Amino acid sequence: MALLKCTLGLLILLVVSDCSWAKKKELSVSELLWRANKDVVRTKDDPLVIDDIAYGDVTERNADPCVRQGCKWEKSRDGKVYVPYVISRQYSPHERSVIDRGLKSFNSNTCIRFVHRTKERDYLDIQSDEGCYSYVGRQGNAQTLSLERPGCVHHSVIQHELLHALGFHHEQSRSDRDQHIRVLWQNIDPENVDQFEIENTLNLNTPYDYISVMQYDRDAFSVNGLPTMVPIPDPSVQFGEATQMSRNDVIRVNRLYNC
Repeated sequence: MALLKCTLGLLILLVVSDCSWAKKKELSVSELLWRANKDVVRTKDDPLVIDDIAYGDVTERNADPCVRQGCKWEKSRDGKVYVPYVISRQYSPHERSVIDRGLKSFNSNTCIRFVHRTKERDYLDIQSDEGCYSYVGRQGNAQTLSLERPGCVHHSVIQHELLHALGFHHEQSRSDRDQHIRVLWQNIDPENVDQFEIENTLNLNTPYDYISVMQYDRDAFSVNGLPTMVPIPDPSVQFGEATQMSRNDVIRVNRLYNC
């Protein structure tokens, strides 16, 4: 009987431990991106990547490509926007299924359709390069969208990078950022101060979105563990904890592409 009680007790302990693991809080996209990119060392032959945004050259940094003609993916006569892509064979079947889920997550609420490339000139080249990154908007020809395995192969990260590819910047880079976020410059790692530059964004008559999958968390790029961003006027507002696209993220895609 004593042996039976011990066995049952051990089983209960294992079940409780397993449940505790299962309920562990999912990391925000901001945390996932930081973990994946923090130790990446790029060479002169790599694309210019700042945080998770790639640039053709340094002159592009101060302008939103989507204020220039031709940065959006073209809309077809049927009202859909077909974005061709190829995907590297580097990924395992499970990783490919996670990426496929992220691609298809745009189907139900937007007119965006990510489709396998046949012979299209412009397309996304999804590969496991160094870290997670994407260009902003359609660049022309093949453009790399890096989802390094395994650190970048998460649903939120995939949606985040795809939104970059569709033409969107980070939320904290919005042109009206300072009306909604107070940046605590003294707490920012000096090497990452440029992550908080404001861009000439198209806000599409949508409100600042604290729960956008494009919004970084409270202590992003902190040099001392203290907050780098505080919401205003209410500093207690939770933000930067998204694990998937918000309602406003979807609305912006639809407005940008006239869905």
